Amino acid sequence: MTVEIINPATGQVTYRHELMDAAAIEQRLQAAADAFPGWAARSLQERGAILRLIAAQLRERSAELQRAMTQEMGKLKGEALAEIDKCAAACEFYADHAADYLKPQLIDTHAQRSYVRYEPIGCVFAVMPWNFPIWQVFRFLAPAFMAGNVALLKHASNVPQCADLILDVVRAAGLPAGVFDVLHIDNDQAADVLRDRRIKAVTLTGSERAGRSIAANAGSQLKKSVMELGGSDAFVVLDDADLDKTVAAAVKSRFDNSGQTCIAAKRFIVVEALADAFTERFVQASAERRYGDPEAEGTTLAPMARADLRDELHKQVQASVAKGARVLLGGEPIAGTHAGYPATVLDNVGPGMPAYDEELFGPVAAVIRVKDEAEALHVANDTRFGLGGSVWTADPVRGEAFAQQLECGAAFVNAIVKSDARLPFGGSKQSGFGRELADHGIHEFMNIKTVFVA
Repeated sequence: MTVEIINPATGQVTYRHELMDAAAIEQRLQAAADAFPGWAARSLQERGAILRLIAAQLRERSAELQRAMTQEMGKLKGEALAEIDKCAAACEFYADHAADYLKPQLIDTHAQRSYVRYEPIGCVFAVMPWNFPIWQVFRFLAPAFMAGNVALLKHASNVPQCADLILDVVRAAGLPAGVFDVLHIDNDQAADVLRDRRIKAVTLTGSERAGRSIAANAGSQLKKSVMELGGSDAFVVLDDADLDKTVAAAVKSRFDNSGQTCIAAKRFIVVEALADAFTERFVQASAERRYGDPEAEGTTLAPMARADLRDELHKQVQASVAKGARVLLGGEPIAGTHAGYPATVLDNVGPGMPAYDEELFGPVAAVIRVKDEAEALHVANDTRFGLGGSVWTADPVRGEAFAQQLECGAAFVNAIVKSDARLPFGGSKQSGFGRELADHGIHEFMNIKTVFVA
């Protein structure tokens, strides 16, 4: 089956690829199983040296990788280049720190010697999304490689060129055959792969629906899984917030990557004392986001990744307006574009509206007005999601106390929620389970073994 990839900025077909048949899938599964013992036996120094070469390859081929991202899912040129550099830095981070994360931990017991050691488990199957098509892969791949695991990637169907280029990069860096490969397969084929005995674990970044399906499949096979799913992050503005800094951060957090980020601020919860001033300035600043060619330097708002995603977002906006939300900016697809949607701000958002209850995965901000700090906390936690959240205040102590009460995996004070290789990343509630990055991320797919010597 031939799959055509459409450039979201132009509507033109830019790439074609074939789905794999059963024989091709079997070949890659067996190659991964065959490669695992040799890769696991390599020293951390050897694996780290290859990871540093991968980082160098990423930087050397950044222009090529950037063009693929921009053509396949519409990412702004500058954002794509920053993403590639972040991937290279993550590779170098794990090359530097894996030895500390994986050293045996001595435990004082009545044994002559007792300790915990970390051992790789085999082949990790990764199902990755399109919104950060390079970073999402290396976020799992760098720690998996350093752990001694091998991996197979099923990338999102609209970024196959990105997947192929990642494979080219790691091969050019000298990664042994079979340690990593790409599966161009559909969802039914992916379910079969996950059930294969040679797959030992699965990691997914994606939607709630995908997470439920894959986690259920993994659970039925008693295989370890990490699920990083959707989010509807709260951006809480308390009554003493610095509006200059807060508004600038709000615009960046909502509209970077055209709003297609799990940890983007989506619900702007503003206390009554600042609600009018914040909303007015937020609308003014949001209106400065300029839609255009994502390759052009002056463009600050990219198209959405696909026309169907743009249409679904617009339905959520329309449904929210029908229930009482007020459009202060945008609110209509950009005429004459394939997948363009403007920076949009909705006011008077409340329970029962999609803008309040659902994830808006695109450039739409929902302003929710609250009476005070106590109500702000209630509204921030009044969601089935629990990925990230931020609070903005002149008092860091007050902000930290508030952040500790947010029901999410990452709570930031006076800063935009972001992933960082030094910090664990993941969510709670319907935003998933398990962690990526830092020491937690490398331990997720390892056998944590107790050794007791009497």
